Amino acid sequence: MKVKIKTQGNQITRVEGHGSLVLRFSGGKPSVVRWDITESPRFFEFMLKGRPWHDAHVLASRICGICSVSHQFASLAATEEAFGIHVSEQSILLRKLLYAGEIIESHMLHVYMLAIPDFFDAGSVFPLMETAKDVVMTGLRLKKLGNDIKELIGGRAIHPQTPMVGGFGRLPGKQTLLSLKNLLNEAIPDLLTTVELFRGLSISQFRRDTEYISLTHPDEYALIRGLLYSTETGSAKLDEYADIAIEYIVPHSTAKFARHVRESYAVGALSRININRKKLNPMAVQTADELGIGTICSNPFVNTMAQIVETVHEVEEAQDIVKKLLENGIAEEKLTVEPRAGRGIGAVEAPRGLLIHDYIYDSNGRIVSANCVIPTNQNHANIQYDLEELVRINSDKNEDDLRKLCEMLIRSYDPCISCSTH
Repeated sequence: MKVKIKTQGNQITRVEGHGSLVLRFSGGKPSVVRWDITESPRFFEFMLKGRPWHDAHVLASRICGICSVSHQFASLAATEEAFGIHVSEQSILLRKLLYAGEIIESHMLHVYMLAIPDFFDAGSVFPLMETAKDVVMTGLRLKKLGNDIKELIGGRAIHPQTPMVGGFGRLPGKQTLLSLKNLLNEAIPDLLTTVELFRGLSISQFRRDTEYISLTHPDEYALIRGLLYSTETGSAKLDEYADIAIEYIVPHSTAKFARHVRESYAVGALSRININRKKLNPMAVQTADELGIGTICSNPFVNTMAQIVETVHEVEEAQDIVKKLLENGIAEEKLTVEPRAGRGIGAVEAPRGLLIHDYIYDSNGRIVSANCVIPTNQNHANIQYDLEELVRINSDKNEDDLRKLCEMLIRSYDPCISCSTH
């Protein structure tokens, strides 16, 4: 029997890092569908070993230039738990504010620079400067808002300098907060434009039931603190994470894959909204309604729209925090750290999903061992099974159309592949 084989093994563009989509056809039907990760491992857990406590969050932020705040905050939380350090409510507010900057910047980078070209049949964002300049400029302004927040609160847009174990090394003044208040208010028209733009775009109606996992908190939309929550098994303590994020190795990937009770699970913006929708701020709830994101959504292509909802939420959240800080004033805080032997687990919701740092310290405050569980690691298996189902139900499409649909699916997860090869 004559077998016809077609292969698409090129690197996927408009994602962070190196991954390949492999599609092979036999007898006119897909015979191989594979998500290959080819990025070189980066050994950050080994680099953390032996480091003193005050170096840990600085090094951890270097795991990713896009999610440097997330890695830094997970690292800080792990160290603070290990040493029994209580963080003040003022520091919590400032961390949430800095975190809003990362969510806004990262989400808008994906929405406008990586995802939008697919909807305009463009290979990248650059041709859109000629054909849809207003769209690109809206994205750039919102992305800049996120960077401005990080610079004003964190000291710089990448690898923030001000967060420290127990609090902040430098606090923002009243004028900084007033400037930030104006920037947030000025962003509202661009947010409304973004929502209106995506209301008019057509996306795949693909569905695949899966498990969703994120942090959850009784009093807030959980991003920098909370318990673990699965749509299959409910809530769990952070020290149970290894029984939930069960990592394993596959031969075609330099990054680990993960599963829990199903063959795969998803983390990220859509997972968070599926679990924590009731905790969204009012304008974000309205945005979710307008973009058709209901109580539980099982369409991975909607993750891009979920990022827009979270961006709206974070702008609202930042406005509320700035208002509180201006009303209460900023009080100077003395940071005292007494290292001790122990274990600490820090968990945050990075833009791409659940991120965990787990450290064991010796009595001198040096890291004995470190484990980092990366969001994209946890999504790789779900991407694989989504691709298999997507190809199965669209096997009648020609190769180019099917490849584009698969690439859009992968991009919808906004994978940070370099982080995942930890």
